Amino acid sequence: MEEYSRELFARLRTGVLEAIEWTGTPDDGQIRSKIDEALAAEEQVRRMPAKTRIRLGRDLFDSLRRFDAITELLEDGSVSEIMVNRADVIFYEKGGKLQTYGRSFSSEAALADIIQMIVSKVNRQVNASSPIVDARLEDGSRINIVLPPVALDGPVLTIRKFPTSMMTIEKMVELGTLTAEAAEYLRVLVRARYNIFISGGTGSGKTTLLNALSGFIPETERVITIEDSAELKLQHIPNLVRLETKNASADGSGGVTIRDLIKSALRMRPARVVVGEVRGGEVIDMLQAMNTGHDGSLSTGHANSPRDMLSRLATMVLTGGVDIPLPAVVAQIASAIDILIHVARLRDGSRRILSIHEVTGTQDGQITTQELFAFHENGEKEGRIEGKLYKTEARLRGREKLYFSGLSLGDDVAGGS
Repeated sequence: MEEYSRELFARLRTGVLEAIEWTGTPDDGQIRSKIDEALAAEEQVRRMPAKTRIRLGRDLFDSLRRFDAITELLEDGSVSEIMVNRADVIFYEKGGKLQTYGRSFSSEAALADIIQMIVSKVNRQVNASSPIVDARLEDGSRINIVLPPVALDGPVLTIRKFPTSMMTIEKMVELGTLTAEAAEYLRVLVRARYNIFISGGTGSGKTTLLNALSGFIPETERVITIEDSAELKLQHIPNLVRLETKNASADGSGGVTIRDLIKSALRMRPARVVVGEVRGGEVIDMLQAMNTGHDGSLSTGHANSPRDMLSRLATMVLTGGVDIPLPAVVAQIASAIDILIHVARLRDGSRRILSIHEVTGTQDGQITTQELFAFHENGEKEGRIEGKLYKTEARLRGREKLYFSGLSLGDDVAGGS
């Protein structure tokens, strides 16, 4: 808001709010008319260049009808994430790089108004007694909100934008996320109903890959998706049930967790269950689903490496309130998950599949795996990392699902050993 003062903007916004008849619901035309009247009556505005007056009018409208200071960032398809640390400190990610935004909200109250507008549209509540909430915009963009007293410097708003166009495996191949060979390999594994788990850090592209892999699920199957915030778009599946968690009310009642949804989903006769992300005790229910006739299920989780992911899964089971000996937990994980894919965001901002592992069993109380594909870096060129996901000499051991599905990986000769 460098073109005019925050004080001027706040005064004009207050005047427009007072001038609008709020007994009904004003349309955009009425709001624009009141803004024009307020600008015309302000001598300081009349002395401004025309470009600045137009910008001020647009910003006032955005603050009243849209998303205020972050409207342009939301409309910019190349912006992937928006981080409002406080009303006057905004960052955004574009092309994998974090940048400072030159604009800000006029006040903490204006930011709070936008937050309440967002949560009201998705039937969520956030306030001092319940200061943290996850929600999503109509386009699927994921939102996290943290309010005072938890957020010490004022309301915090983080938006992970949903891409304007679906990210397909073909597009991911074009971007270098994986190779055409690996994409075909994964297509066969999905269709043959291998249970696949995707690991990676925050913003590494886990959900994007999960969505792309889900596109390989045959349209004849009944699929149930379970998410904290609905992002998956399985538009080709007619027999699709989409489930989303629900936050508890202020008194702690009415909440519906991922675990609740998984248990319910298993009573809906799903062919496959796709869980957006597992973070806690729901892991045991997901593993049981994979082990009890729901082959071809998919999910994701946070971890820095495939080995870390397997350790985290065991930890989540043990801390989920289920009294199961560790060896039994390890055996259940090894039996449930067939394929483990690890994705990461590299230092140039690009998202790549770094490895594809087959879970082969257990040995001495540890889960054993073999690497089927591995990413090899070949240096940098013009700031972008050069590298490729190569097929290793390892050959898939668990081939029963391939046999029963009538499919082939084509690696009996190529890449096999």
